[in-house]
Amino acid sequence: MTTPEKKVKDKVRKLLAEHGIYNFMPATHGYGRSGVPDIIACFDGRFIAIETKAGKGTTTTLQERELALIRKSGGVTFVINEENLHELQQYLASFDEEGRG
Repeated sequence: MTTPEKKVKDKVRKLLAEHGIYNFMPATHGYGRSGVPDIIACFDGRFIAIETKAGKGTTTTLQERELALIRKSGGVTFVINEENLHELQQYLASFDEEGRG
């Protein structure tokens, strides 16, 4: 059974693939660091972390901490759900328009 959050993850990964962007989903399963974003990507030298949520789902305190640490280190973060996938699309399209460095 596909969960609503899995559907969001699939849409995000499809979008990244369309742009030829390297990405992976860290598998923590109790062994890794709690709060790590669902999808990690590298695009034109930029570190991108994407947390996916379904519906009105919100980030946990641990997830917010990780996202803040990534931004502090110069990375870009997104929290994406069904309603705001366009934000990631616009971000990626801005590089298509500028051309990759």
